Amino acid sequence: MSWGTELWDQFDNLEKHTQWGIEFVERYTKFVKERSEIEISYAKQIRNLSKKYQPKKNSKEDEEYKYTSCRAFLSTLNELNDYAGQHEVIAENLTSQIICELTRFVQELKAERKSHFHDGRKAQQHIENCWKQLESSKRRFERDCKEADRAQQYFEKMDADINVTKADVEKARQQAQMRHQMAEDSKNEYSACLQKFNQEQNEHYYTLIPHIFQRIQDMEERRIQKVGESMKTFAEVDRQVLPIVGKCLDGMTKAAESIEPKSDSNQVIESYKSGFEPPGDVEFEDYSQPMKRTASDTSLSNSRNEGKPDKPISKSKGKLWPFIKKNKLSLKLGSGPEDFSHLPPEQRRKKLQAKIDEINKDIQKEMDQREALTKMKDVYLKNPQMGDPSSVDPRLAEISQNIEKLRLELQKFDGWLAEVEGRMPVRSDSSKRQSGMFEAQNNAPVNNNCAQDRESSPDGSYTEERSSEAQVKEFDDEFDDEEPLPTIGTCKVLYPFEGQNEGTISVAEGEVLHVIEEDKGDGWTRVRRNDDEEGYVPTSYVEVFLENTKGAMTYI
Repeated sequence: MSWGTELWDQFDNLEKHTQWGIEFVERYTKFVKERSEIEISYAKQIRNLSKKYQPKKNSKEDEEYKYTSCRAFLSTLNELNDYAGQHEVIAENLTSQIICELTRFVQELKAERKSHFHDGRKAQQHIENCWKQLESSKRRFERDCKEADRAQQYFEKMDADINVTKADVEKARQQAQMRHQMAEDSKNEYSACLQKFNQEQNEHYYTLIPHIFQRIQDMEERRIQKVGESMKTFAEVDRQVLPIVGKCLDGMTKAAESIEPKSDSNQVIESYKSGFEPPGDVEFEDYSQPMKRTASDTSLSNSRNEGKPDKPISKSKGKLWPFIKKNKLSLKLGSGPEDFSHLPPEQRRKKLQAKIDEINKDIQKEMDQREALTKMKDVYLKNPQMGDPSSVDPRLAEISQNIEKLRLELQKFDGWLAEVEGRMPVRSDSSKRQSGMFEAQNNAPVNNNCAQDRESSPDGSYTEERSSEAQVKEFDDEFDDEEPLPTIGTCKVLYPFEGQNEGTISVAEGEVLHVIEEDKGDGWTRVRRNDDEEGYVPTSYVEVFLENTKGAMTYI
């Protein structure tokens, strides 16, 4: 059905209806906007909640996250943070796909509606003007006819009167004829106006108005269709994030299923195990003997003292361990002795091993820096224009001193660890020291005979530190690796470089290469072509993109 034929006389009502339709779209847009604000607020609250319960760095609670239940809770918090991100995606999509689109559409709709109704009013005004012209010609024709009748009656009266002169009669006759002619002209004009009006009116109601109303109808139908599409998008925006939300929920479920009660209970043993043996039987002391009371081993005597000469009972640290108050066992790292002798043997072993691992990492770091500076010095020696080789010597000397200090410190902690492991009832394979690796890398054997650093064991006795010797082994050259290094990113060449020295590679501007070793502070980056050609290029000549753990690219 067409508005032009069915609603030809409802111009004002159509104007009101289309205005209401635009207001409806604006109201729906406001609804979606408020929904988007709710999603943003909800996502913000979820993120804040996740952040609130995240473990703080360097906090006491960090120790708790070695338990599976605590790690599962941490995974749940991370998944919850991703879950909040999906609600932010919903808000973003609502804004871009509905709010912005409907706002633009409403502005276009208002302009189009204004144009259509302007054309309608113009056509209405035109037909009204034609009607007024018709009415004016009609009244003029009516007036002229009346004037002609009066003039004719006056002429007939004058012609019948014998007292009137011929001149007066002739004048009256001429006046009547003139009036008749005016009436005839008005009649013709009225007839022409009527014919024209009927044509205009027919065109108005059967052509012009139907065409305008049809355009208004099309506009209204587009408005309704746009609202329907927006409502569908409103649902699809939620549906699109459901798979990711489901993955977040699956992640929470998987985290919950990863909780292992037995593992956590065993972790408690690992965390608080002291390493002491349970006390032995208490010996009977016979007070009926007149002899002087002699000391006897108490329940705190260590079973390893059996078979050794009797010693006077001493208030040694080891014998008091089972009865030390909790606040003394909870001393913070750094508040006790450097050798951690304030801790039980098992806990002391773990602290010493952690310290040794930390020193090994520091040594490796210093060695990497020394290797990088050595490369830089070699480059300067081969290319003096790039820098002064002697400028690297002070830093190399400083690094050598640092490595020597770290070696001495490693020897000290190695000795303490050897002491603890020698007194442990059962030696764990996991407690074997790994310091020999760095001794070989540094091409210098390490002697663990640190008798001068000998400390008293928990039960007051002393243990000689075991000595070990590492064999010297030189590093192979980097380019003689049996297997190629893995790719850690890509780089784009900004400037051409002619690799004329050994170890360098020539590159052209705009070329894309694989990065297999990033700049370690010497100003060179190691790259590889697709044809397995490797070499170093100046870092300042390339734009490097390193791959992070999630697969994204990080710009350097």
